[in-house]
Formats: sequence, C-alpha cells, structure tokens
Amino acid sequence: MADAIARRGLMFILSSPSGAGKTTVSRRLLAHDGAIRMSVSVTTRPMRPGEGDGRDYHFVSRERFDEMVAQDAFLEWATVFGNSYGTPRAQVREGLERGEDFLFDVDWQGTQQLYQQAEADVVRVFLLPPSIAELHHRLTARGTDSAEVIAGRMARAQSEISHWDGYDYVLVNDDIDACFAQVAQILAAERLKRARQTGLVPFVRELMKPVA
Repeated sequence: MADAIARRGLMFILSSPSGAGKTTVSRRLLAHDGAIRMSVSVTTRPMRPGEGDGRDYHFVSRERFDEMVAQDAFLEWATVFGNSYGTPRAQVREGLERGEDFLFDVDWQGTQQLYQQAEADVVRVFLLPPSIAELHHRLTARGTDSAEVIAGRMARAQSEISHWDGYDYVLVNDDIDACFAQVAQILAAERLKRARQTGLVPFVRELMKPVA
C-alpha cells in the first residue's frame, strides 16, 4: 500500500506576530492531526503551576543549559527576558529518522537558525494579520495587557512582519477556519514531497521487476 511507504519526518514552523493567530492555529493542528507533535524545548525558566517536565518543557539549570550550548546540543537557542530556550538536536534528529513530524512555535530568528541547521527538513509558514488596525484590536480585546505593553507588542510585531520573505508560505489570517485549512493543506502537501518519501526507491524497484 502506498500509505505504508517510509517517509522522513519534517520540521513544521509556524510564526506570526503576537495576536495574528499562531497559537490558535497550532493548537487546532495538534488536536486535528495526531501525526505531528510539538517540539519540546529545553529551558532555564522556572516551572509554572500545571506544567510538567518533559511535557511542556525540559527544565534545566543555567549551568546545564550552558553545558548543552558548549556541546552543540541545540539546533537553535535564544535568551528571552533572562531565560534561555533551546531545541534539542538529538531528540528532533532521531524523530525525523523515524518519520515523525514536529511543530515549532519560534520567531524569525529561531526559524533562521533551524533553517540553517536542517534546510531540507524545514517547512516555514508565517501568518499575517489582515491589517495593523485589526492586530491592535485583537491585542486590546484580550484585556490582559496595559497600553504600554500593547504598544511594545505592536512595535515588535511590525519588526517581525518585516521578515515575512524568509518563509516558504505566507498566509493572511482574516478568517481562522480558512487559515487553519490552508495550514493543514500545506502540511499534507509537504509530507507528500518526493524527497521525503524515503521508501519510494525500493517501492518503485519492486514495481519495475519483470512479471513472472
């Protein structure tokens, strides 16, 4: 059966400025598609109530994180607001070999690092808001941030948007259902790329054998 052909996994990156729908689309994708899972990062930040080690993050000390950096154990890593986060290289590499797909929630800098490390395995998707005014409305409607924080998020959002051309696919999220459907279609198509079908060569050779 064709669906039994061995396939190499992929690294599916979803990026967007805050408020453009990345988290919502990511959650729907994980709930909808059991063949993809969130990449679990290593972090130095303290564990929050309700979180689990190995499920939400791999929680390590600053010393251990620095050791992993020195050992080149990360595909990408960054320090944000005093806490460091990194994508464990071995975990992802081994999963890809087994045909597992990983979902990444990283910014453009993390995307760039992952692409430099594993270009052929990476699929980059960027979500844009329909307008800056709508993005501001979404951030304000949350009711969780002060005007000063929202202003900072807006400035960061425009900076992130400026890197839109560093992605393979760019979608405008003006309708969450339509946007999710497009993301799911991209994932399905990328899985079918010939270069990822590692079992195609032996499968086709079998088809080409002389009929007895």
